[in-house]
Amino acid sequence: MTGERDRWAELTGGQAGEEYSRRFARLAESGHDVHGEATFCAELLEAPARVLDAGCGTGRIAIRLAELGHECVGVDVDPSMLAVARRDAPAQEWLLGDLAHLDTLGPKPDFDLVLAAGNVIPLLAPGTEPAVVRQLAAALRPGGLLVTGMGLDAAHLPLSEPPLTLREFDHWCAEAGLTLRQRYATWSGDPYEDGCGYAVSVHSRPTT
Repeated sequence: MTGERDRWAELTGGQAGEEYSRRFARLAESGHDVHGEATFCAELLEAPARVLDAGCGTGRIAIRLAELGHECVGVDVDPSMLAVARRDAPAQEWLLGDLAHLDTLGPKPDFDLVLAAGNVIPLLAPGTEPAVVRQLAAALRPGGLLVTGMGLDAAHLPLSEPPLTLREFDHWCAEAGLTLRQRYATWSGDPYEDGCGYAVSVHSRPTT
């Protein structure tokens, strides 16, 4: 651990929950599909599956996956985001804590899928990224999937420059025993090519 605050907290001060929720409500009201991540994940699963939404924010994705028949646990370090999730879906399990210490937060491992969407990995505390990837990999059952979405340039990040490369991320995944299965440029499944500004990656844990 580095002792540094995560980049999300530096950007928002941990007070972004209500505004974040309103932003997606406005998008939905204007006709935008706000369930792309959930749809993507649901196509990889057979219900009911156990899903860990790591960096769940206000619970938008986990709530939708629960509506589709999956058992979802959400974890986030931002109490303002979790307050919205708990208000909107009080029956679901929401855990407050640092993903670098996921194993101390109590969720039963052996998830079928672990999701880290919404630039979770780039917005971690500097230096904790490899530890977080190890924690997420350890939460998977054999054959389980780690699904991540992250911006790779300033146009797709709330940062002036990307804090990590896709090669670094793949290296951390390999060190954690994961294998890259698929990579896309969007949650809609558009093909990924070198130089794309966004990557949706599907890594898997070995079956044995």
